[in-house]
This record gives sequence, C-alpha cells and structure tokens, in this order.
Amino acid sequence: QVQLVESGGGSVHSGGSLRLSCAASGYTYSSRCMGWFRQIPGKEREGVAAIDSDGRTNYADSVKGRFTISLSNTKNMWYLQMNSLKPEDTAMYFCATRPWYGGTCQPYQVYNNWGQGTQVTVST
Repeated sequence: QVQLVESGGGSVHSGGSLRLSCAASGYTYSSRCMGWFRQIPGKEREGVAAIDSDGRTNYADSVKGRFTISLSNTKNMWYLQMNSLKPEDTAMYFCATRPWYGGTCQPYQVYNNWGQGTQVTVST
C-alpha cells in the first residue's frame, strides 16, 4: 500500500520561497510518475509539476520558471521548490504518484496515490 506524506507548507509574503517535501513508502513498482498538485476550496484541482523516475520534469505554465520539482537519490522522496511566490499560489498542495510504463509524466494526467496535503498561504 503506497503512502505519501507531505511537509513544508506554511505562510510567506509575496516574493518568498517555500520547499515542499513528499515522503513515499509501500511501492511495489519502482518506475513511477510523481507530481505536485494544488487546490483552492471550490475550485478544481490543478496539476503543478511532474517528474518521472529518470528525472524528466514538466510544469504547468502558471509555475514555469518559479517552481522546481526534484527527486531524491533514493527515489522515495520528491520536492517542490517554490520561489517568487504570489498570492494566487495560495492553496492546499498535494503530492501524488502513479506507476510509469513509458511516455512522459505530466501534471494533468490521472494519479492514483495521494497524500493528505499541506497548506501554502502567500500574503501580499
């Protein structure tokens, strides 16, 4: 059973930075897509960034150049470095993963294992 635990959320002022972490356990298939998503109450969940087990990344246009997704050497943790944060980045952030059988990992794809979320609040 795959379990994911996010950490690193918090409150920052506009222009600040935060680093989110996702710790994963319980994999039975090691080739995976790993992603970060965010959701504001009352709105649809938005895919932010994705990375595959080989380290290839993809980003939503709204965060390109500001956010960076990365993977630990052990491949059981991934991170989201968020720089130049804006108030519109305020949301609950979730990490997620799915088995990867080839092709590209994109943040708009369907992921089947999710963490509980960590809140990010950016104030002006």
